[in-house]
Amino acid sequence: MKVNKSLLAGATSALLCAGCLGLYLAQINGEVERARNEALTRYGGEQIEICVANRDIAAGEVMTDSMIDSKMWIADLLPEGAITNRVDAVGQQLGSPILKGEVVSSKRFYEASSTLDIPYGFTAVSIPVRDVQAVGGALEAGMSVDVYATGASSTTLLVREALVLETNQNKGDLVSSGSTSWITLAIAPGSVAELIAAAQNLELYLTLPNAPFDPSQSEAEDIYEDEIEDAASNPYTPSTEDPEENPGSTNTNDEPSSSLSSNPKEG
Repeated sequence: MKVNKSLLAGATSALLCAGCLGLYLAQINGEVERARNEALTRYGGEQIEICVANRDIAAGEVMTDSMIDSKMWIADLLPEGAITNRVDAVGQQLGSPILKGEVVSSKRFYEASSTLDIPYGFTAVSIPVRDVQAVGGALEAGMSVDVYATGASSTTLLVREALVLETNQNKGDLVSSGSTSWITLAIAPGSVAELIAAAQNLELYLTLPNAPFDPSQSEAEDIYEDEIEDAASNPYTPSTEDPEENPGSTNTNDEPSSSLSSNPKEG
């Protein structure tokens, strides 16, 4: 009997909590709606029906009708590329995320690059990365990177000197704070499956190798360093030698020169 009462009390508490949460969410939504209506009243102007995201939508997702709500919006306050017809949004893949309540804009859609140049014999693969995993977001198309996969116990080099074909920053996607969210690499077909599996289960890090080793440059640097060491070990010091100790340097003899005769009769 006591157990039944405890279960009944617990269920009642759960229902009350759910009811309170529902009222709170309704209040929040009501405040947002009132704020929007006040803005509409304050600014006035022509209002048109536009598409708004009804949930957070991540980059890479394909837009569906269930993700979109229709709302009235002031035409002068709409962002560039705002979608007014659901048909124009459904089926489009996002190149950058859209937040709940945000106007759906065509600027967020992924557009395949017509200039993507894939080297012969390679496959273009896009992987998700953040700035901290992509050399602080400094990577650009044309660079070559090494791809590492790291887990709880080990780190493995998956791909060496992979060519960067494109990044979301190169495409000008509207990602928060201009950060990196994906990078497209040219990968040998035999490494594609391994890279995709690692992207799903591990953390990927991209590193930017230094310039190729140049033996002639290294040899020149060694010679320069040797010269510096020799100069440091044998510094130049001005001579402090007394001229009197070196009779060959100056004539300090008081006798007349041999070219001048001391006998006046000789002449």
